Amino acid sequence: MLSSVRSTTETSAGPVITPQDYAKFCEFFYRKTGMMFSDNKAYFVERRLQDRILATRNASFREYFTLVRFETSGVEMQHLVNAMTVNETYFYREDYQFDALVQHVLPDIARTRAPGKPIRIWSLPCSTGEEPYSIAMQILENWGQADAYDIEILASDIDSRVIVDAKAGIYSARALHRLSDKLKAKYFRPRGDDFQICDALRQSIDFSVVNVSDAMAMRRFRDIDVIFCRNMLIYFDDDSRRQAVETLYESMRPGGVICLGHSESMSRMSAMFEPRRYGGTILYQRPADHD
Repeated sequence: MLSSVRSTTETSAGPVITPQDYAKFCEFFYRKTGMMFSDNKAYFVERRLQDRILATRNASFREYFTLVRFETSGVEMQHLVNAMTVNETYFYREDYQFDALVQHVLPDIARTRAPGKPIRIWSLPCSTGEEPYSIAMQILENWGQADAYDIEILASDIDSRVIVDAKAGIYSARALHRLSDKLKAKYFRPRGDDFQICDALRQSIDFSVVNVSDAMAMRRFRDIDVIFCRNMLIYFDDDSRRQAVETLYESMRPGGVICLGHSESMSRMSAMFEPRRYGGTILYQRPADHD
């Protein structure tokens, strides 16, 4: 393992982080975020820690670690979270779930929800916004009852930088590679070599910075009908994953559904949700209340 051959002297890359430092940091970061780093992530984590130590003008890991633990504003902790998260996505990723949303999930909701009432959809983590904007476009293009309901799309991420980027809505051609020319022309405007999503769509999404491990922050999310939580829980261990699932459960309406990534299975995490087939897609449903 790389951790067993770390140098114990100062290098040009930044202050030294010993195996003991690495273990201490990983335990602290896990308690704060629920995210775990294994030994094969040591190089990634150490380089970003060294960057933050230098950026804050601390002389050592010990000084920096003291800053992060006791800083009351939480500003540096947010910088650290931003540095440790990886965000790479594109429009209409795993779009079979968007198809299930408009062909099955929303029509099911509409059968018992009066027109004019809210339908709440939450994208978590939303990264730089491709997922929530994809959801909005899919609904506008493919659900005929969209105008009959007050559809609210919420989008959250633990990384404050990606929320800024998501609100700006500026994307490279690579991020749009799965979109048809019709969708590009309808919802995007050229901006140099990039493309910016139209103002109406940008203003329709409620973006926020949220840590799913922060129970107090999560309390504001209630009565959610659909949650897209794809490829987030794979970074958690069993305990923090179970806690996150319970928190998501509490945020949902009875009968609400959650979409996971293609490699994830709720049955391995919790028995609180019931698997349900929507067309050719398996989603997970919070059981409906029964009188």
